[in-house]
Amino acid sequence: MLSFIRKWMKRKDGSTAIEFSMLLIPYITLSLGIMEISLMFMSASLLEGATDSAARLVRTGQIQQGAGDPETVFRQALCDYATVLVRCDDMIIEVTTLNNYTDYTPPTYDVNGDMVTAGFNAGGSNDKVLIRVAYRYSMMTPLVGPLLNGPDGSTLFVSTIVLQTEPYEFQGV
Repeated sequence: MLSFIRKWMKRKDGSTAIEFSMLLIPYITLSLGIMEISLMFMSASLLEGATDSAARLVRTGQIQQGAGDPETVFRQALCDYATVLVRCDDMIIEVTTLNNYTDYTPPTYDVNGDMVTAGFNAGGSNDKVLIRVAYRYSMMTPLVGPLLNGPDGSTLFVSTIVLQTEPYEFQGV
């Protein structure tokens, strides 16, 4: 019996499986983390592109001169661009006019960490306009989210654009 135990202790054919099982959990965690961060940055980039695309409607005066509610048209332009990874209903929109570029103020947040909007005012021709769109992105996996972003596993993206609208009210001859 003792010789059987000695032979069994000298065998090495299962060592690869043991090493693999010890490295499997860190490997899966790292792989999920890489995928989550990639999706998070892709969502942030998508929000920036959607904000830029919708801001063009303000810059050219299409929202100010168009029919319908300007905020609804702006939100629809955001939603048309950001169709994947960003839920349209969860975006917080703020569009306000500025007297000059030095009037820029940082966003304010409520107790939950969400941006508080100052309303929607797209201004008029040649106005300086501040456009902010905020979106709280929640991680998809419960394992990686709390490690990267705290207990709730979410992070707030804020896209900000300051622009001057074009002189779209022409005085034709």
